[in-house]
Amino acid sequence: MSRLKANLRRDGFTFKQFFIAHDRCAMKVGTDGTLLGAWAPVANVKSVLDIGTGSGLLALMLAQRTADDVPVDAVELDPVAAEQAAENASACPWASRINVHCADIREWAQQATQRYSLIVSNPPFFEQGSTCASPERAQARYTTTLDHSALLSSAAQLITEDGFFCVIMPETAGTAFSELAKSQGWFVRYRADVADNETRLPHRVMLALSPTDGEYFTERLVIRGPDQNWSEDYCGLTQDFYLFM
Repeated sequence: MSRLKANLRRDGFTFKQFFIAHDRCAMKVGTDGTLLGAWAPVANVKSVLDIGTGSGLLALMLAQRTADDVPVDAVELDPVAAEQAAENASACPWASRINVHCADIREWAQQATQRYSLIVSNPPFFEQGSTCASPERAQARYTTTLDHSALLSSAAQLITEDGFFCVIMPETAGTAFSELAKSQGWFVRYRADVADNETRLPHRVMLALSPTDGEYFTERLVIRGPDQNWSEDYCGLTQDFYLFM
């Protein structure tokens, strides 16, 4: 066993500049969250909101990628996950900029006093299915607690006019989400289809929505193997990211 693997903590995930503990969270650190955190556009971002932060992964990744004066708010419904997200935030290099709120985003949006130029969410995307091991995992996986229409409505209340709302989900769910978003007045500005390799069909889609119309860009991303390096600017991950492939 390599020294790096021997030194890894087993209750979370080690990134190049921070550690995410996730042993008390229903959904663990995985490929979806790390992809979205690396892909979300951060140019000229003045404020960030992470809806359904879970362990705080996206909040910390975006704090790493934005300027020192950019505040990051993270909202999480599950109190146990919110507590762990707050602990992760307090231990990271950007602790002074990250605030974790334990709340229902629908209620929190009604009381919020600011708007955000970047909102991200790795949302529930399954319809109610088989029974999960815990109510917390069901809440994180299924749209029964926060359906996509409510998510889009909450984001619309909180986005700046020139801001972006970014999500990741399965390709089929992403297409339906795009159509629902358009019916609620959103514009799809960026779309990235994600495949495991050059020969596979995309299995995930990342979308950047805006309340303002403009140019539309698409791209195809291929998840590379452990013998191929991601650029530090793009992902900022250790090679242990590939354990989740």
